[in-house]
Amino acid sequence: MTMTESITPEVTTREPILRARNLVKTFGRVVGLDGVSLDLYPGEVLAVIGDNGAGKSTLIKCLTGAEVPDSGELYVSGEQVSFKRPQDARAHGIETVYQNLAVSPALDVASNLFLGRELRKPGLLGSVLRMLDSKGMRKQARDELTRLGISTLQDVTVPVENLSGGQRQAVAVARAAAFGSKVVVLDEPTAALGVRESNQVLQLVRDLRERGLPVILISHNMPHVFDVADRIHIQRLGKCAATITPQSHSMTDAVAIMTGAATA
Repeated sequence: MTMTESITPEVTTREPILRARNLVKTFGRVVGLDGVSLDLYPGEVLAVIGDNGAGKSTLIKCLTGAEVPDSGELYVSGEQVSFKRPQDARAHGIETVYQNLAVSPALDVASNLFLGRELRKPGLLGSVLRMLDSKGMRKQARDELTRLGISTLQDVTVPVENLSGGQRQAVAVARAAAFGSKVVVLDEPTAALGVRESNQVLQLVRDLRERGLPVILISHNMPHVFDVADRIHIQRLGKCAATITPQSHSMTDAVAIMTGAATA
């Protein structure tokens, strides 16, 4: 089965929300990306897998503004874009949850959801005295958690340092979902989590997909990938070795392609 045949017909008839074409990124003599292309469609989970050094992280950084590709093109909703920094990607509706989560343990859940986007009180209190609208942020935080179906975070006033690993991941994902109007990127979201907490995070991924929000999932956990992914982008030696689906290939097939023992 070819790469083209492995993509489901309904996907190929839709316009990608995020499109990358022939991305190249080098670090001196080291080639991070060698002409990589990628399509992300509305309402799908696209997993990105690959061995260490395959270019997964470099690809994601180029898609989210953390790295600037040497050449290639990026399109969001059909519009060509050029990201020089992560803020540029966020301005286009792309939110990323990195493996270190980037949450502030001393702040409560609501404050973390609005970290860097704090709401000010209306009128002079907000514009002149720069006072935060803590009540408004807590209400919106509760509404967002309810909308996402996150039942493990009932009290948005609890400091994040008092939460479990899975709950912290839920806070980071909820923040990305709240502000990621077009794409959410999750970097190893179940790493270092137990079985129960991993399942909660995977359910969050499914919920995002059901809301029509596309997700890019970077993971080393093959069962998790095959559980939630609609398509799987396999990186090998800086290139895209194949794009497969859980229906067209098995986990053994994916590992074989990833290691170079087989082709799609």
